[in-house]
Amino acid sequence: MTEQNNNFTFWDTTEKNTPHNPAVPLDYWFQHSHEGFLLFVVFYTQKCRWSQCFGCSLHLSGSESHIDSQLIMQQVDHVFESILDSEQKLKLKKIIVSNNGSVLDEATFPKQALLYFISKMKYHCPNVSLLTLETRAEYAQVSEFESIERALKAGEQTIALELAVGVEVFNNKIRNRIYKKGLSNKTFEHFAAKVARFDYQLKTYFMLKPIPDMSDEEAVADIVNAVVYLDSISERYNLKINLHLNMTYVSTGTELMEAFENNQYSLASLSLVPKAILAAENTRLTVYVGLYDEGLAIKGGHFEKVGNLQLIKMLQQFNQTQDYGLLKKGLEKHEREPQWLLN
Repeated sequence: MTEQNNNFTFWDTTEKNTPHNPAVPLDYWFQHSHEGFLLFVVFYTQKCRWSQCFGCSLHLSGSESHIDSQLIMQQVDHVFESILDSEQKLKLKKIIVSNNGSVLDEATFPKQALLYFISKMKYHCPNVSLLTLETRAEYAQVSEFESIERALKAGEQTIALELAVGVEVFNNKIRNRIYKKGLSNKTFEHFAAKVARFDYQLKTYFMLKPIPDMSDEEAVADIVNAVVYLDSISERYNLKINLHLNMTYVSTGTELMEAFENNQYSLASLSLVPKAILAAENTRLTVYVGLYDEGLAIKGGHFEKVGNLQLIKMLQQFNQTQDYGLLKKGLEKHEREPQWLLN
């Protein structure tokens, strides 16, 4: 299955309900951001060892057993030999590496495979300037950073590193008691300090209205509070931070799905997004709005694209330009002409 538009190309690389080939990545897609053309690749490894988050089903797509480094390296070869063509290799500015868990967890993603990926990336993609690794905060160890940094600086091409961590909700009580993220503010701040120490960048994933019993107003306020908090962290550590706001989707096998099917949860409207992220104007943060459900949403469990076409286009443009004036004009037009979003 392939879905395309001017800003996104998504491939579903697996057939549902069939075993996944451990020599092929689980999924990949391309995006355009203010950093340029990027590849997001999800490697097939042993599933996330946390696997407790309230609305997350990503661990269900991982392997129950260990995938050894040789097979993961075959997946790496597949990326550079079968997925990327010569034009894309030259065009790429950034690559995000995920395994739907923690790339820095050596038990699921051996360091040998990660360093192999970096060497292949440097060989095939001469214009990549930023590598993003998704991880839980507890796996970010200084010893890991040192070996990765040496690999990124080897040769003439120096690539910057960004570490991406799922925070999901700003409210600490909701994040840990309800969403079950297992990430305290203290742990997050220690993680941010480590990232800043090496002059890396930080990407933080948040979700809009990820739990039941949260009103639209509370959902927007949570993101606004996150912006204020992250901006203070950015200033404290002189750290580049990106807030990646995902639209919450309902996926199979989660507690959120149970609440949704029992009419105890309603999806956030896409129109809430610009209201929330406008708070980041005049801060040190950059913002990216995630509009993709990775093919995991159940029927009716993601925002409706039909009826939101203009808003989607506006948010895609914002992702590339960071133009807050664009958001303001869009909101003003929506207030005057509610049907504008349908066109």
